Amino acid sequence: MKVSVSKSALAEHLALVSRGVSSRTAVLVLGGIQLRATGETLSLAATDMELSLRSSVGANVQNEGEVVVPGRLLNDVVRSLPDADVVLEHLSGEAVLSITSGSASYRIHTYAAEDFPRLPDIDTVGFHDLEADALIETVNRVGRSASRDESRPVLTGVLVRFEPGKLVMAATDSYRLAVKETPLTGAVPELEAIIPARALQELARMAGDSSTVQLGVHENHVVFGAGSGWLTTRRIDGQFPNYRQLLPEQFEHELALPREEVLGVVRRVSVMAQRNSPLRLRFAEGELTISAQTQDVGEARESLPAPYTGEPLEIGFNADFLRDGLESIEGDALRFKLISPLRPAVLQGPAQDYTYLIMPIRLAG
Repeated sequence: MKVSVSKSALAEHLALVSRGVSSRTAVLVLGGIQLRATGETLSLAATDMELSLRSSVGANVQNEGEVVVPGRLLNDVVRSLPDADVVLEHLSGEAVLSITSGSASYRIHTYAAEDFPRLPDIDTVGFHDLEADALIETVNRVGRSASRDESRPVLTGVLVRFEPGKLVMAATDSYRLAVKETPLTGAVPELEAIIPARALQELARMAGDSSTVQLGVHENHVVFGAGSGWLTTRRIDGQFPNYRQLLPEQFEHELALPREEVLGVVRRVSVMAQRNSPLRLRFAEGELTISAQTQDVGEARESLPAPYTGEPLEIGFNADFLRDGLESIEGDALRFKLISPLRPAVLQGPAQDYTYLIMPIRLAG
C-alpha cells in the first residue's frame, strides 16, 4: 500500500475515527485503526466491538492495500507532522508502516490486518434522513441519565422509538429517568431499539456540524451517517423498563420556580455535598432552602422564594442527579412536582416535552 494524502484532512478524519478505538481490551488489534487504500480513497475504521466508526478521505493512491496501525500513536504522529502532504507506505509481508512528510519520517509497527474484525456491510442498507439538530438535542438531554453499570446492560442504553411525527427517547439508571419527545417532519423509520448511550453521545459529537443524519438498520445493528463519518452500533438485547408506569399521575405539590436561579443555588451549595452527602431541599411557606453538609468538610445553605403552601416538606437528592435534571430543561420556567419525602419528584419545563424523574434519598434525622 502506498498513498499520499493531505495532512490536515488525514488528521481530521483520524480524530473522528480514533474515538472508536478500544482502550480497555487485551486484544491488541482493537486498539488499532484500519487504513484501506482503494481507487482514489483512503478509508479509516476503528471498533471496540460495541460501536465502530468509519470515515474516508480523498487521496492519491499509488498502490492499493490495507494495514492496521496502533490508533493513539498514529493520531499523535499525524498531528505532529508539518502542514504538507503525508505519504503512507506499507510493503506486503512487512509489519511496519512508513510515514513521511517533508523531512520527517516515522516507522510504526503494525497489527495483523486479518485480525481486524469484519465490520457490518452498510452498502446495502436503506437509510432515512433525520434532522440533526432534533436528534442531537434529544440525545444530549436524555443520554446522561443512562447507567454506567455494565452488570445491567439494558440500563446502559437509551430506548429509541420513532412514532408518526415524533422521536421518543428514554433513559434510566434506576435512580433517575429522562424522557424526551421531539417532533419530526417527514417520513420516519420504523424502529424501536435500545441503543448504547455512548454510541448516541458519539453520534451527537460527530453530527455537530451536519444538518441531517442518516439512519439505517442492518440485522442487529443500527447505522448512523453524518458528514463524512459512519457510526455502527449493536442493539442491546433485553426489555427496557416500562417507564410510563414509573411516572406518578398525581402530585401533592406543583411549584413554578425560576430554573436558572434554582440551578445556581444547587451548583453553589453542591460544593459541600461531598462523599455521597445529599442535597437537602426544605420547602416551607413561601420559601425553598437548599443545604448540604459533609462531616469534617463543612456546610452550605441558601434560600430563595417559592410559591409553597402547607406543612413544610424536606426531601433529599443526589446533587449531581438534580443538577443534571435542571441543566437538561430548556427555558427558565421550571415545574417542580412533589408527593412526599420518600416518593420520586418530577421536573419539567414549560413545553412538557421533557420529563425528568428523580428518586429521593432518605434523610437522617
